[in-house]
Amino acid sequence: MPEALGAVAATPGFFLVVLAIVAAGLVLGFAGFGAALIFLPVATTVLPVEEAIVAMSVTALGTTVSLVPRAWRQADRGEVGLLLLGAAVLSPIGVALLKIVPQEALRWTVAGVAVITLAALIAGWRWRGTVRRPGLVGLGGGAGLIGGMTGLTGPVVILFYLAGPSGAEKVRANTLLFLNLLGIILIGVLWAQGLLTARALAAGALLVVPYMVAGRIGQAMFRPEAETTYRRIAYAVIALAILTGLPLFD
Repeated sequence: MPEALGAVAATPGFFLVVLAIVAAGLVLGFAGFGAALIFLPVATTVLPVEEAIVAMSVTALGTTVSLVPRAWRQADRGEVGLLLLGAAVLSPIGVALLKIVPQEALRWTVAGVAVITLAALIAGWRWRGTVRRPGLVGLGGGAGLIGGMTGLTGPVVILFYLAGPSGAEKVRANTLLFLNLLGIILIGVLWAQGLLTARALAAGALLVVPYMVAGRIGQAMFRPEAETTYRRIAYAVIALAILTGLPLFD
């Protein structure tokens, strides 16, 4: 493990990965979403896609300790449980696709999913219908499938919550709880499919402290009355990360 830590830290451009995880932690802390949308487009310019996904999943364990307790109290846990059920069923298929799809195609997929998500959010798309239990399981399944393949576990659920009528506090709590618990599930799936390599685990270990610290700072910044401001800041940071990570600029 020490050798792997040194090798990852010496990777050219790794400082960009550290900057990305700090930005991701800050935005996750005050907005409750967007960490993977910020981190993965940048990280995949430096690390192989599967390593970046493992690193994001391992790093997210830190926020499970630091951010989840408050989210657990504020979230609709029954709703989150149904989302997790669907995600647990389909995430292994997503990880299986991760293993066979070429790297460049994966990077374009990451960028594409991020762009579509951001465009829908900025456009102000709104869901006016009622989603019942089977629909929630299906939404979770979509999140698990896309998350397993690209590491972007949030877009499906983020669009569902942010496009709906729920206030900032519920959105933030539900998305935080879902994304962190899905991260634990995803680590198990990645391990089962042989993707928890020493290098990938080392990358996560190097990033977990800055991510936790940034997340706590972001959480301290959160004010429910400033919902619009938080969303605008999150959108701007996500857009910058997507532009930075586009394979077109390699």
